[in-house]
Amino acid sequence: MRYKVGIVGAGMVGGTTAQRLAERNYADIVLLDIPAAEGVAKGKALDIQESGPIYGYETKLTGGSDHERLESCNIVVVTGGSPRKPGMSRDDLLLTNQGVMNEWGAAIKQYAPNAVVIVVTNPLDAMAHAMFNATGFPRERIIGMAGVLDSARFRTFIADELGVSVQDVTAFVLGGHGDQMVPLPRYSTVAGVPLPELLSDERIQALVDRTATGGAEIVNLLKSGSAFYAPSASVVAMVDSILLNQLRVLACAVYLDGEYGHHGIFLGVPVKLGSGGVRQIVSIDLSEGEKASLQKSADAVEELLQVMKMPAHS
Repeated sequence: MRYKVGIVGAGMVGGTTAQRLAERNYADIVLLDIPAAEGVAKGKALDIQESGPIYGYETKLTGGSDHERLESCNIVVVTGGSPRKPGMSRDDLLLTNQGVMNEWGAAIKQYAPNAVVIVVTNPLDAMAHAMFNATGFPRERIIGMAGVLDSARFRTFIADELGVSVQDVTAFVLGGHGDQMVPLPRYSTVAGVPLPELLSDERIQALVDRTATGGAEIVNLLKSGSAFYAPSASVVAMVDSILLNQLRVLACAVYLDGEYGHHGIFLGVPVKLGSGGVRQIVSIDLSEGEKASLQKSADAVEELLQVMKMPAHS
């Protein structure tokens, strides 16, 4: 049995995700975008499919703009959204992308009612909440991709700092995706050794700060556009764990209903991903300082929800 994955948004993140998944060779892929970008979706799908004979995969890829192409998808990855344009306020961007979630959420509900949805569109936590509302799906099947990417960045910086293999570095980054993320150095290790035993508080804080601004650092270097290689790799790690039932514990944005003391809000926490989506929200003990940082992150998400007129439930 071959799985089917829908990818909404044929930009750099969506296109690269399609390529990485095609090379996995376990799922056929439909790449979708708005009618004005239908040619981009079709062109990228064809280009990736034509790589199959060289790389040795049998993945079938199609592209288009019609919602019904989502039919029978096991997973839908939503990367589509508007970039911020000149004269557009932060709230304008938020409401524009909320409209994107509403449109595609309704389409997913109609054509792929059993799918797991991975939201990548920013602002991530708020967009996951919008998708949750638009689909009405159980919370286990709406997951935001943030912590996997943020943790990968943190791991990269730790490995560079210590001159070790990234394979020996584990790291957790919780909270909202953005400046309010909450890296957890004491749960981050190198070959099992806690990070605070290897680096000074000052150096750890420098790595934490760089992680929090990791996306902005790449935007500033690129001058045009934003990161897409690491984000797409992060999505694929989540898709692998869900479709192949790997039961990996990954930091993802999920709807909390009392876990970590938060109710009715999407925040990044460690979860076990397997068949059907979130199999378990993993509880870890936080210090008072870490709880305070997570609260700040939740407050930042709540501000966005207020603008979207979908406040968190207390």
